[in-house]
Amino acid sequence: MSIIFSRQCEYALQAVLYLARKPEKEMTSIREMTEKLQIPYFFLAKILQNLTKKGLLKSLKGPSGGFSLAIPSTGITLFKIIEAIDGANFANQCVLGFSECSGTTPCSMHEEWQKARDGVVKLLTEKTIDQLSDKMKKPQYQ
Repeated sequence: MSIIFSRQCEYALQAVLYLARKPEKEMTSIREMTEKLQIPYFFLAKILQNLTKKGLLKSLKGPSGGFSLAIPSTGITLFKIIEAIDGANFANQCVLGFSECSGTTPCSMHEEWQKARDGVVKLLTEKTIDQLSDKMKKPQYQ
């Protein structure tokens, strides 16, 4: 499990990466994704519905239905997926969990975490699903 993101967010990232590897507009069933990615069916269904509501995926019901990307993978950053599932608050939270942590009342990790956090946010807003799916070497994505 990630130290920054929820399990739901991790699964969302994995599912969108999986869909990005599929031919454009090809619908992929939840059943296929659960088998390939080893994600519980009902948990993945809820995640995919959420991503559809946020406009990142489109869905089609019926025997030939499933999910596909709603926009080109070049336009989907990691940050967009994270924001859709966990929100963008992680970028403003104290790494030690203090509710009152700022430049005026910093915790002992504030300055170091701010530098690391800024780098993480930069990476997440710059990296697209397209860039990452091209580099994916995990066998379940082939």
